[in-house]
Amino acid sequence: MSTIADVAARAGVSKATASRALTGRGYVSDATRSRVTEAARELSYVAHSSATSLATGRTQTIGVVLPSIERWFFAELLAGIQESLLELDYDLALYSFREGAGQRARLFESVLPRKRFDGLIVAGIQPGPHELERVQRADHPLVTVGPPADRASSVSIDDSAAARIATEHLIELGHTRIALVGTSADAASRSFVDSRRVDGYRDAMSSAGLGSHLRVADGVEAGAGTMPDGYAAAAELLGDRRDRPTAIVGICDEAAIGAIIASRRLGISVPAELSVVGIDDHQHAEMFALTTIRQRPREQGAQAVRLLQQRIEDPAIPVEHVVAASALVVRNSTAPAR
Repeated sequence: MSTIADVAARAGVSKATASRALTGRGYVSDATRSRVTEAARELSYVAHSSATSLATGRTQTIGVVLPSIERWFFAELLAGIQESLLELDYDLALYSFREGAGQRARLFESVLPRKRFDGLIVAGIQPGPHELERVQRADHPLVTVGPPADRASSVSIDDSAAARIATEHLIELGHTRIALVGTSADAASRSFVDSRRVDGYRDAMSSAGLGSHLRVADGVEAGAGTMPDGYAAAAELLGDRRDRPTAIVGICDEAAIGAIIASRRLGISVPAELSVVGIDDHQHAEMFALTTIRQRPREQGAQAVRLLQQRIEDPAIPVEHVVAASALVVRNSTAPAR
């Protein structure tokens, strides 16, 4: 098996220069880098991660923390992160615990601070002392996806604006009885993203003079934002003929799709009798003809890696908060109020 010394001898350079050329750490002229790379190819040399770590002082490993890998958004986000890290020859250490889990608290309290990572990407982190300050104490270069942090770069969409645009779309169609489903009716138990989306819904309703019609409906597991959650919340709302909403905003597409399924089970036609709009542009949104606010989590994952790489290379670089684009996509789940 070839070693870095063999590569250096073949290329006619020192071992340190060969290491810099292959790892990209430190200055090496283009001609020298090409010569070393060609020598490594000819010798079928593959750098061992431990040797690279010793040479550079880095682990070539990025820690990634997600609240769920079953949910569409986080699965897409992870795919974007993984693709970008592979291009940069980084390994990925994944931790996934939902909010409120005992193991999640231990992760932030003791596991992450003692792990050697070149950097961390954390999605769905909760602001404040419970999680954000703990992970910042670990002193790893950090990028968050979702809630922004003062001392970390971040990638997000404007969740308040997304929900406001979704609600305003329904108001423009003449709807006044508009409910929000898929999150907790208890403000204290909502995630940061859910809270921002509830704010956007409230702002749109209040600005239109519809403050008295505000309705935030719980589901099976308050705040989960899943299809069963949206289904349960919508089924309860739509079961009362006397006070039935004519339109629903899902806290996310999964909750909105659950609401569409509930309406079909109850014999309520979408969009003739009920308009439904979501947020995400989930992979199943087209199948359900769902009007939604589009975001691209895979691109957000790639953006998070870009920001993290910058912070790894230069820890003193100013933090950067990237607000990814989102847009209204109108399909066939919304129509003018009857």
